[in-house]
Amino acid sequence: MTSSTSGERVLIVEDEPSTRLGLTELVSTWGFTTESAADGEEALQRITAFRPSIVISDLVMPRMGGLELLRALKEEGTAITTVILTAQGTVETAVEAIKEGAYDYLTKPVEPQRLKILLDKIVERQDTLREVKALRKQLREHGSFGKMIGNSPHMRKVYQTIEQAAPTQANVLIWGESGTGKELVAQTIHQLSPRAQMPFVPINCAAIPETLLESEIFGHEKGAFTGASDRREGCFELADRGTLFLDEIAEMTPATQVKLLRVLQERKFRRLGGRQEQSVDVRVIAATNVNPGDAVKNAKLREDLYYRLNVFAIELPPLRHRKEDLSLLVQAFLAEFNDRNNKAVSAVDPAAMRMLEQYNWPGNVREVRNVVERAVILSNGDFIEPKHLPPLVTDSPDVVKPVIALEPGTTVEEAERRLILMTLEHTRDNKTRAAEILGISLKTLHNKLNKLRGRTPGKKQEETVSQS
Repeated sequence: MTSSTSGERVLIVEDEPSTRLGLTELVSTWGFTTESAADGEEALQRITAFRPSIVISDLVMPRMGGLELLRALKEEGTAITTVILTAQGTVETAVEAIKEGAYDYLTKPVEPQRLKILLDKIVERQDTLREVKALRKQLREHGSFGKMIGNSPHMRKVYQTIEQAAPTQANVLIWGESGTGKELVAQTIHQLSPRAQMPFVPINCAAIPETLLESEIFGHEKGAFTGASDRREGCFELADRGTLFLDEIAEMTPATQVKLLRVLQERKFRRLGGRQEQSVDVRVIAATNVNPGDAVKNAKLREDLYYRLNVFAIELPPLRHRKEDLSLLVQAFLAEFNDRNNKAVSAVDPAAMRMLEQYNWPGNVREVRNVVERAVILSNGDFIEPKHLPPLVTDSPDVVKPVIALEPGTTVEEAERRLILMTLEHTRDNKTRAAEILGISLKTLHNKLNKLRGRTPGKKQEETVSQS
């Protein structure tokens, strides 16, 4: 019994008493909670109290058969997975039941091993559906989907494709700029798939020297090349029955792409220096930071490999195209780095937030994460202020700076006063930083401020300046 079957309720609907009893006892031994009914009408009565997640129903029964039961459940809108049992002479009707919404059918007499495999697949499917439902609730309430953050139309489209792709065995191709979260998408697909309990193995094709990449992916035998002192398993072996994530696929050499294509087609590979082929069950998710269509045109990606990988295509938008998600990202990273650094920064102040919103974020979500981490570490109060942001953000040409409007007749003294006050507002009253921006010494700034306030600097003020 696996932990996934624990608590799953199965209703056996069969008019023949000995078959009904035998199936009920058999399914119970696999860790399911079971009840039984003699026909469709009795099944509908038992469903109300028993609340099964799976119904195994005979097709032909008195009063109400399996097809009528299936239609009744469909009308009620219940989320029950139905398996139909059929004799050889009624297989065509069973196929009709599949069209009506049955998950699958088995011919009688039922082979226990086939039934067990089918029930395990159903449990995996229901686990995935429950997790997707929980993620949808999380998205509605908190603007996130698993570890992915964002509630913009762009990201909702990404989440929808993930939901469609995850339960399948199909290959996936993800593309987007560096820092948009391609590996996070791949991890989410893996976590929502039937392979979730098996390995997720990521490899960055651009980070490994060309001469070693093939060995990393397929492994090698002892003596296959200079330095190969031992046999080594490659990523395909490590990811067997799980998911292999190939990042920057367009950086892979054409020769290695040919070998990868063969593995995807035949599910077999050979280690470098090896003679024996090995079968492998791996789902491949690939990613690239360039448009894959352009990569094919520029001969960076083989066209046949592109079509093999591109069963599901997910394009991740750059952050500049979904700025409405920025505040959600900032809050999520604030919580993460508060916890990691034992801080209690509650928010970003309005001036700093305006700078973050105006910045173009060429490094995308990864850059936001780095900027927030730095700001949390530098902050000693409740808020992140402009002084905690890196110059790359505060001095960026993207960030709109305050403007002084001077009318004809404005005195030099008045212009200087406005400039000083505006600069102090920009630096959140950080006089040292303001003096740097204005190109004057800190002492000169204090003197000018005292003059603006109509005060003459005395000994106490001089001491204050010297300590600042």
